[in-house]
Amino acid sequence: MTIYLVDIEQVMHSCPAHTETHPFDIRRTLVDVTPGGPCRAPVTIRCGDTVTQIPCHRHEPAKRQCGACRVIVTERTITTRTLATEVAA
Repeated sequence: MTIYLVDIEQVMHSCPAHTETHPFDIRRTLVDVTPGGPCRAPVTIRCGDTVTQIPCHRHEPAKRQCGACRVIVTERTITTRTLATEVAA
């Protein structure tokens, strides 16, 4: 299984239209990738007289993929910044 390690930074603010604080800028930074290796359950595809095999992640839904083709995204850190709202007097 391929594991992606990411850092998330989100900036929160409130505006006149939506007074409750909400994120308006979310950035994800890819920190590390641990590859899962080659496919262990390739799928045979036939098109006319041509027969070929492709990795299962290109054909099967996630729950039917082999362990090497599955993807896991792990959030290492989540940083939240809130912008101050200025009120005109």
